[in-house]
Amino acid sequence: MNTHAIEVRGLTKRYGDRAAVEDLSFVVPYGSIVGLLGPNGAGKSTTLRTLVGLLTPTSGDAIIDGMPFSALDDPASHVGVHMDGFGFEGGITARRHLEICRLAAGAPRGRVDAVLDEVGLAADARRRVKTFSTGMAQRLGLAAALIGSPRTLILDEPANGLDPDGIRWLRRFLRDYAETGGTVLIASHQLAELEQVVDEVVVIKRRALFAGKLGDLVTNGADTLESKYFDLVEGASS
Repeated sequence: MNTHAIEVRGLTKRYGDRAAVEDLSFVVPYGSIVGLLGPNGAGKSTTLRTLVGLLTPTSGDAIIDGMPFSALDDPASHVGVHMDGFGFEGGITARRHLEICRLAAGAPRGRVDAVLDEVGLAADARRRVKTFSTGMAQRLGLAAALIGSPRTLILDEPANGLDPDGIRWLRRFLRDYAETGGTVLIASHQLAELEQVVDEVVVIKRRALFAGKLGDLVTNGADTLESKYFDLVEGASS
């Protein structure tokens, strides 16, 4: 039985002579929250986009629930995605945006109200998206990712624009999601915040510099995720 929601195996993506990622491998176990970390240009976005079928790998595999995204039957029930480039039509309401997502995902009619409640936007459902703050837009993106009741979430910088209460809410939401069997792969630069919520971390700079349990990286009270991250990244540059 497969125990991994996500498997990246020997993934390489080249643009001409430049490798965005090269021989990258890591796994995301079911029921876990895994942080994908790396400096700008390290290949995080390339990895996420390859996982959800927006890019074709040069070689290697990017697998969700045992198969490539393009081979998934009813993909919205397998994975929900919120990342840069998944924008909104500013002139429509939040409810209308989610209704479009619901129809595309084949989700039942009641999912729109359910996800609006889940992300705390029920009172703003009839507001036009162009009036939303950055934090509200982040919540709407998460609601869209949840519309198909997916088993896995792939999120890119979901805390950007959230105030401290919003960040605390997101932390609780992700932990509750994982504790009820969901899986999360989250890319972020907010290392101190990630340390509060992730079970495992993957640090990349085109290749994996570390992939494993947070406790195996941050091994004593003097260590922090931030300090160990910079040790790895700066060591890879030397």
